[in-house]
Amino acid sequence: MSSGIRAIVYINQIAAGYKSSIVLCVSEKKFIDVKSILGLSFTLYLNQKYKLEIHGPDEEEAKLAMVEAFKKHHLDVEVNE
Repeated sequence: MSSGIRAIVYINQIAAGYKSSIVLCVSEKKFIDVKSILGLSFTLYLNQKYKLEIHGPDEEEAKLAMVEAFKKHHLDVEVNE
């Protein structure tokens, strides 16, 4: 399995463990649900820097986990407050 596919699967699996909404901001009007492996696979390597929006009952834990998941695969991520 290539490192890109591993990153997509890993990030998707981490996101799936949270109740919060976790979306990748692709542009001002386009958002991808990180829990959708298909959507994530189409967008993850198009950008150099990623922005996530996380909202829900376990958002603080999800934010920490997602930042670690992206960093583990050397992907630059920012989480909107």
